[in-house]
Amino acid sequence: MSDLTLGRRAPAGAVPPSTTLRRPRLPRWAPAALAGLSAAVACGIGLGAGLSSRFQWGLIAAALFVALTYGLTARVEGLRQAKDRLATSLVWTCFLVAVVPLVSLVQETIARGVKVLDGGFLSHSMAGVLTIQPGGGVYHAIIGTLEQVGLATAIAAPVGLLTAVYLVEYGRGRLAKAVTFFVDVMTGVPSIVAGLFVLSFWIIMLDFGYSGFAGAMALAILMMPVVVRSTEEMLKLVPNELREASLALGVPKWRTILKVVLPTAIGGIATGVMLAVARVAGETAPIVLLVFGSQVINNNPFDGAQSSLPYYIYEQWAAGNDASYDRAWAAALVLIAFVMILNLVARGIARWKAPKGGRG
Repeated sequence: MSDLTLGRRAPAGAVPPSTTLRRPRLPRWAPAALAGLSAAVACGIGLGAGLSSRFQWGLIAAALFVALTYGLTARVEGLRQAKDRLATSLVWTCFLVAVVPLVSLVQETIARGVKVLDGGFLSHSMAGVLTIQPGGGVYHAIIGTLEQVGLATAIAAPVGLLTAVYLVEYGRGRLAKAVTFFVDVMTGVPSIVAGLFVLSFWIIMLDFGYSGFAGAMALAILMMPVVVRSTEEMLKLVPNELREASLALGVPKWRTILKVVLPTAIGGIATGVMLAVARVAGETAPIVLLVFGSQVINNNPFDGAQSSLPYYIYEQWAAGNDASYDRAWAAALVLIAFVMILNLVARGIARWKAPKGGRG
């Protein structure tokens, strides 16, 4: 037994035994070193096996990194930490695998789209230009997309916002359950079904012609469930204390919603609306059925056929020649830039309208 156990005082100058509860850990540079080693081994395996795809090399490197991380962590830090690092490594690996196709798509679109993307391409239509010859532009399709998406947003955003406010603030009983059910059903409706519905009702039954407004109605049907769901979740995140404080001051409930709840959630609502816009900005099937396409500029969305960026891309790609392929890639780049600008505008509105923190 030790001197402390027997109750005797340890002799002067004696060094107590070092005790620690900290387990050994891998150095901070270990993940980077393992990633580099996995990449080097994967390159060697790829070259030796004659694999030409770099994506295959990346999958081999990811599998090696996960396996090496788990094995080394289990040996040094223990099985529990190894399982934690395994889950973390798998999450990061899946994230990178998901990002690779997106980055590749954007890179390919930029590389091919910049060939003909210039001021003339953005300011001219395809009027008088054959699909087999270079030239022409996308101006008429940009006008059509802006008008159709704008009309769809003007229809879907107020309806979706009011529906979400009803479900969160007032919705009780069977009606709220029915509305929630139909919103869930509409979320999974294919775009072609929305187009067929508007085609049968608006054009065949009511005998209205093909127009950008007909396409906007189909796009609005696709936007509504996204707006409702995103707005509903944002309104649920508003603390009930804010509502109760406003109501305690004698403010009516409708005014509490208008002045307290909605301004608090405006950032998330704007982001949800932009997600809905991005959801429908690339839809082609309803436009093919209802707008019918056009080679000339039509600034009136309520009369006559119009074009749009998705329809223009489909039309040019179907032409099947080098000039039309270049125009299709350039139009795809314009569509990506359009969606990106909308998202940046949404973030700006969210920051501008967000409640100010701190004391005034």
